[in-house]
Amino acid sequence: MNSAATARVVLKPRRALPFFHRHPWVFAGAIREIDGAPEPGDVVDLVTHQGEFVARGLFNPDSNIRVRLYTWNESESLDVDFWRGRVDEAVRLRERLFGEATPQSAHRLVFSESDGLSGLTVDRYGDWLTVQMTSRALATRRDELVELLSGRLRPKGIWLRTEKGVRDLEGLEIEDGLLFGEEPPRPLVVEEHGVRFGIDLVAGQKTGFYLDQRDNRLALARHVGGHRVLDAFCYSGGFGLNALVNGGAKQVVAVDSSEAALELAAANAELNGVRDRVEFRKADVFDTLTGLGEAGERFETVVLDPPKMTRHRKGVEKALKGYFRLNRSALDLLEPGGILVTCTCSGLVPREDFLGMLSSVAQHADRRVQVLEARGAALDHPVSVACLETDYLQCLVCRVS
Repeated sequence: MNSAATARVVLKPRRALPFFHRHPWVFAGAIREIDGAPEPGDVVDLVTHQGEFVARGLFNPDSNIRVRLYTWNESESLDVDFWRGRVDEAVRLRERLFGEATPQSAHRLVFSESDGLSGLTVDRYGDWLTVQMTSRALATRRDELVELLSGRLRPKGIWLRTEKGVRDLEGLEIEDGLLFGEEPPRPLVVEEHGVRFGIDLVAGQKTGFYLDQRDNRLALARHVGGHRVLDAFCYSGGFGLNALVNGGAKQVVAVDSSEAALELAAANAELNGVRDRVEFRKADVFDTLTGLGEAGERFETVVLDPPKMTRHRKGVEKALKGYFRLNRSALDLLEPGGILVTCTCSGLVPREDFLGMLSSVAQHADRRVQVLEARGAALDHPVSVACLETDYLQCLVCRVS
């Protein structure tokens, strides 16, 4: 039960509906006043302007997301048993989806808002976990959460990864490093659909690997038999290696601006015995696509998997222009009847706008584009119907006439 000492965050009139519908983010602009003096990480109750209980969460005065909500049950405390229950529920789901973990398995264990743990992401790579915290309020419980994870999963080690920009957004002073046990090997080898990947949990992008594209990489492989494939923004080679190993592609040209990523991708190609069928190019992808078109190079398949292009709504229009440029250049490279796999992980870009961009590209290029598959993130990245921001990844598999 709520104690008398718990501070209350009072909403402005007519601002409570999203939170009754269980959206977990309370932005500063929705708040009328704060009854009490909560510190960062303190438990607070969210109430309507008339004092009606809505939900309970954690407070952060330094974030535009002032409160992250975790329970809508007034009798439920945000104590260690609560966090244990949420972690255990998330882990049980992955156990049902993937079975018992192996030294080569890789999947997401906790997906923040989708698992009712806003601000916490946990990935499992074999015997190691990576943890990412994007909430200062939740980070005040870091030691408690690490103890729960280590006790439940018995990993050899837990490594903390930080996300670019979170310090400024959350006032969060946190650095990458070992939280528990042993440091992970570099690289650590995992297996996905029969393809082996060496990944770098310490210095690789995000939490080490783009697990959300797992099933989309295999979907690509169904379409590329005998193809010459351009894998743009290749990172560690996920799409390209699946095209070669599982799809029977003839050749892959892999492009990325990161030397470290290309070195990792080349090592992965060697690991899978396909190094002789991959050409790696270190270059800006936008410029490379234009240059390839001008040089008359052609491909039967082009994969576009760029990094997030906007983190703010005001940047959506600019992002769509970037996607237009990429996809327009890709169509110039595709043979008639070729396959375009085009992705966006910019969750602020609506699906209809991304499809509208592709429609404009098709019209501008005088090509006919058919969407064969409209895909999202892998099963270990479930979408919360209360927080549609978790439906962030779009992957369109298209045929271009």
